[in-house]
Order: sequence, then C-alpha cells, then structure tokens
Amino acid sequence: MKRAHLGLITALSLSAVMLLGGCASTTEFNELKAQVQSVSDTANAAKASADAAMKEAQAASAAAARAEQAALDAKAASDATNAKIDSMFKASMQKG
Repeated sequence: MKRAHLGLITALSLSAVMLLGGCASTTEFNELKAQVQSVSDTANAAKASADAAMKEAQAASAAAARAEQAALDAKAASDATNAKIDSMFKASMQKG
C-alpha cells in the first residue's frame, strides 16, 4: 500500500514538473527526476528495514511465548514436586 502512495507522489511530482515545463529546462527536469528517484529508493530501503524489523519482532515474540510456557511448565513441575515432598513428610511423621 505504501508503494502505491510512493507511486502517487512520484506521479504528482512529475506532473508538477510537466505543468511548469515552460519554465523548467531539461536539465532541471532531469535533476528533479533524479531527486524523485532518490526519494523513492530511500523509501524502498526504509520499507525493507521496517519489514526486517517486523520479522525480528515476531521472532522475539514467539521466543518470549515459548519461554513463558517453559516457565509455566517448570512451575507446575515444582508445585508437583513440593506436593510430593509434603505428602512424604506427612507420611513419615505419621509412622514415627
């Protein structure tokens, strides 16, 4: 969708230059076209960086979810072990 916006901006920029064609030389037109291309390249690079950052954020989120589940599993195992120890302790106290 951002690519469509970039295309629209490029088209509008070039249209504005064409409307002012009587006032602008070919050199000025080519300079403006080069600037528009530079802005387009910069926007594409920024989008690529944003896409890469999004993938890294998604991977980090998935790792955090796995870590949370591992912590919950460890807590459940600890609780079960504590319950067994309490039960064994109570049983040993009743025998004595």
